[in-house]
Amino acid sequence: MRRLLQKWFKQPLIRLADEYSSRPDAVRVHGALTALYNSLITNNGKRGIIIPFDAEKDKFVILSDQHKGARNHADDFILSEKNYLAALDYYGQQQYHYINLGDSEELWENGILAVKKHNKATFEKEKLFLKSNAFIKIFGNHDLYWDNDPLAGIMLEQIYGVPVKIYEGVILQTKVNNKPLSIYLTHGHQGDLQSDGNWFSKWFVANVWGPLQAYLEINPNTPATNDHLKTQHNQIMYEWSSRQNNLLLITGHTHQPVFRSLTHLERLYIDLEKAEQQGDTAVAQSLRAQINKHVLKGDAKFSFPGYRPSYFNTGCCCYDDGDITGIEITEGCMRLIKWEYDKAGQPERIVLDESKLEEILIGLAEIRQ
Repeated sequence: MRRLLQKWFKQPLIRLADEYSSRPDAVRVHGALTALYNSLITNNGKRGIIIPFDAEKDKFVILSDQHKGARNHADDFILSEKNYLAALDYYGQQQYHYINLGDSEELWENGILAVKKHNKATFEKEKLFLKSNAFIKIFGNHDLYWDNDPLAGIMLEQIYGVPVKIYEGVILQTKVNNKPLSIYLTHGHQGDLQSDGNWFSKWFVANVWGPLQAYLEINPNTPATNDHLKTQHNQIMYEWSSRQNNLLLITGHTHQPVFRSLTHLERLYIDLEKAEQQGDTAVAQSLRAQINKHVLKGDAKFSFPGYRPSYFNTGCCCYDDGDITGIEITEGCMRLIKWEYDKAGQPERIVLDESKLEEILIGLAEIRQ
C-alpha cells in the first residue's frame, strides 16, 4: 500500500510543499535583512559578530540545512551524514573556521532530546571546531529553539561540553587590493511569513507534513529541482544584495545553491550564449545536452539582464542522493563545493564553481550585460 501511495502522491506532495512552504514578501524580507545588518554593525555581539579576516590566509567553510532528525523516514539527513562527517574531517584537518548557517537540527518535527540521541557522531565532529575556537552556530527557522527557548543554552552545553553562543548573523570583513569587502551571512528566513517564527507552519510540519513524509518516505530535497531558475525567495535575496555597496550576501534556507547570483542552470544558459557568439559548436552542443537534462523543453530560452555577483546560497546538507553543498572562502577565492559519493561509495569533494574575491569585487562595481 505504501508503494502505491508513493507512486500516486509523492510528486504532487513535493510540489505542494514547494509551493506552500514559503511565502516571501520582498518588502518584509528586505526590511528584515536591513534591520539585522544594521544591528550587527551597531551592536556587535548582541545578535551576531563582526569578524575581520585575511582573505589570503584565513579559511572558512559555510554549510547549512542539515536538518538532523531522529533516524526515521522523515529524517532528511540520514543519507548525507557520511558525506557531512567526511567534510568536517577534511575542514578540520585543513584548519578551516566552520560557520553553520542554520537549520542544523530539525526541531519542528522532532524534540531536541531525540535529535541529540541520534546524532552523537556529528555533534562530536562539530565539537572539534569549538575546541579550536573555529565554530560559529547560526540559528534558522527550523532550529529557532536555540534562540528563543530559555533552556537552550543548557542543552547546547550538554551537547558540546562547553557554552555555545547562538547568533542570527555574522559579518566577515576584509580588504582586497586595499578595497573593503564585507560578507554578510545569515540563514535567510527573515521576513518570510511562513518561516519567520510562524506558529502555523511549525504546527503543520510537526503534525501533518512530518508524519506524512515519514510514512511515504519522501525527501523533497532533490538536486534536480534545485538546479532550476532561482526560487522567488532567492530572487528577493539577490535584489537586496544587488543594491548594497562592497557587500556579498550568503544565505541558506532555500536548499538551492547559488553562486555569483546564478543557479547552475542559469550559468549553463549564459555559457551557451557565449559559446554561440564565439561559434564554438562543440561546446554549445555539450551545453545544450546539459540543459536538456534539467528542463523538459530544450528550446526554453531565458534572458538575463544586468546582474551583479552579490548573492550566494550554500544549498543544503540533506539532498535525497546523499550529496551536500556548501561554500568555501580560502586563498583569496570563494568556491561552491559539493561532497558526493564516488563509485565505491566513498565521500569525494567536488568544486562546482569558483571565483577570486578580486574578480567578484570588480563585478560588484559594474552591471554585467
